[in-house]
Amino acid sequence: MAPSLDFSEWFPKDARKGTPVVVTMENPNYSVVEIDGPDAAFRPVDKDRGKNAKQFTWVLLLKAHRAVGCLAWVATVLWALLGTVKKRLIFQQGVAMESDKAGKGRLLFMFIRGFLALSLGILAFELVAHLNGWHFRRPNLHIPQTSEIQGWFHLVYISWLAFRADYIAPPIQALSGFCVVLFLIQSLDRLVLCLGCFWIKYKKTKPRVKGEPFNPEDVEASGYEYPKVLVQIPMCNEREVYEQSISAVCQIDWPKDRFLIQVLDDSDDESIECLIRAEVTKWSQKGINIVYRHRLVRTGYKAGNLKSAMNCDYVKDYEFVAIFDADFQPNPDFLKQTVPHFKDNPELGLVQARWAFVNKDENLLTRLQNINLCFHFEVEQQVNGVFLNFFGFNGTAGVWRIKALEESGGWLERTTVEDMDIAVRAHLDGWKFIFLNDVKVICEVPESYEAYRKQQHRWHSGPMQLFRLCLPAIVTSKISVWRKANLILLFFLLRKLILPFYSFTLFCIILPLTMFVPEAELPMWVICYVPVFMSFLNILPAPKSFPFIVPYLLFENTMSVTKFNAMVSGLFQLGSSYEWIVTKKAGRSSESDLIAAAERESKTIAHPQLHRGASESELSELNRLKEHQVASPPVKKINKIYRKELCLAFLLLTASIRSLLSAQGVHFYFLLFQGVSFLLVGLDLIGEQMS
Repeated sequence: MAPSLDFSEWFPKDARKGTPVVVTMENPNYSVVEIDGPDAAFRPVDKDRGKNAKQFTWVLLLKAHRAVGCLAWVATVLWALLGTVKKRLIFQQGVAMESDKAGKGRLLFMFIRGFLALSLGILAFELVAHLNGWHFRRPNLHIPQTSEIQGWFHLVYISWLAFRADYIAPPIQALSGFCVVLFLIQSLDRLVLCLGCFWIKYKKTKPRVKGEPFNPEDVEASGYEYPKVLVQIPMCNEREVYEQSISAVCQIDWPKDRFLIQVLDDSDDESIECLIRAEVTKWSQKGINIVYRHRLVRTGYKAGNLKSAMNCDYVKDYEFVAIFDADFQPNPDFLKQTVPHFKDNPELGLVQARWAFVNKDENLLTRLQNINLCFHFEVEQQVNGVFLNFFGFNGTAGVWRIKALEESGGWLERTTVEDMDIAVRAHLDGWKFIFLNDVKVICEVPESYEAYRKQQHRWHSGPMQLFRLCLPAIVTSKISVWRKANLILLFFLLRKLILPFYSFTLFCIILPLTMFVPEAELPMWVICYVPVFMSFLNILPAPKSFPFIVPYLLFENTMSVTKFNAMVSGLFQLGSSYEWIVTKKAGRSSESDLIAAAERESKTIAHPQLHRGASESELSELNRLKEHQVASPPVKKINKIYRKELCLAFLLLTASIRSLLSAQGVHFYFLLFQGVSFLLVGLDLIGEQMS
């Protein structure tokens, strides 16, 4: 029999709702009645008070007013939501577009509307069958006799149930079982990493330098103790951050004759190139040993830029190289905290510092990124560094021994993750790595979803592309078997391939399908308990972000679409696997940066000759560019839509409605909130907008 749809038992009969209202009649012939709620007048009353028709009229008017207000509020919210959806779909950039672009938006809107109509049609089919009492499950499913069939619709539904149970449910169950096993293995890996981090905290284990490598009292006399360090700043069209990055690196506390700064500019915008060149000239006139390099042939992205810089003749005079991306601002004591670890440790090839984010509290997107990256550095990088002496180089905020780079083959242009590539090859050659969790370098995280999405696509397609290229070298290398197993099974397969695969397949495909195929239902602990526990572990390194644990869980499942697509693209060498787009930056500055800038300004006022950092022609050109930048009108911010996320949003929301027929409470709430998160991301309503 079909379950009853009478919900009257859910509400206590004697419960009182609303705010007590006192209704006073102007006519003295009527009494004063206290009404506790809209139904209060219809409850039994004392005989001496009696019932009054006018009292009923007031109560009905009160109920009608509340109903109209509620309906008006719901209608307003729905109308605003539909208007936002229509505006985002038809006008993809938030402004009136040309007819061809608007036409494309309407076609996409029609496609999504058709997809939604199809999903609702299937849902209506199930709903009609449910109301007629035809909702069967194994083992109660039976094919009724001909006399029991109540028409052709009943026959079609019975045939559908038999086909669903015999041919659709088994493969879904097999795939879900496989994904659950992968989910448990990956969760166990995360748990082991967290236990390792707790052990490090308990034992207070961290890399330490023996003795005092430098004499702070007499810097000039002990200058010979300072090794020569090359500092590289690769950048490409970094208008927002070039100035603060160059300024921070130029103020590193290190003997000026013992380090050289290379500004490696790959910009294709002549105005930005002129600005960076003028900034380098300014610091050069202040006595900083800094050079500007601009490639004529810009191939290989960042790897090609670094490779070209390492081919300079003067590089052979330097022992170490520190790398900072354009938005990174190291502290003045960065080299003094990292370079001493190389002393008396000839097998050490890399010292990696941790990232700190100046804009982590800017919006919800940056807060969620901070949770992920805090876990990556404090748990993954620290544990692998302490117990394995190996981890993936983060591409910046690290110091390499130049000998290790050269013996490992140098920078190669074969992937978009040149940092991971050189780290794997150096590990295969026997070099060891150290991660310094206490040394932090300020940087930015993307504030717009579009920039974050492109960054994640590169970070997840590159490792799969690298895995294809490095697998033969890993198998034939001379490192131990367990290190080979760690590289292949954990570093590449489990954390780069399995994680996006099961996350997307299990929670975005199989789960909504099980609502329409209840024979393949997922257990509660897979949907709720284990994901919540793992999210709790992920958020421990950032305890201030604990209120965002639910949005974090939902957003990670939403990002699995992009990560899965990137993983497949890199694994099978598809068109977008070698795509490199520079992450858009906002140029945020911390309070310490602003204070340091004020101090530098006061110093330059005291020493006006330091202003002459560039020639007259360069200064005039710089002023002209700045005036043009101020006079130019503000750029319209762009709103985009993401089709995959929108389609999955409608699928999950439809599946959540279908779950109500099976009385699956947790499934309904999970699908509902997950569908809403996909909808917000698909309409680009999270984070700032790109300009």
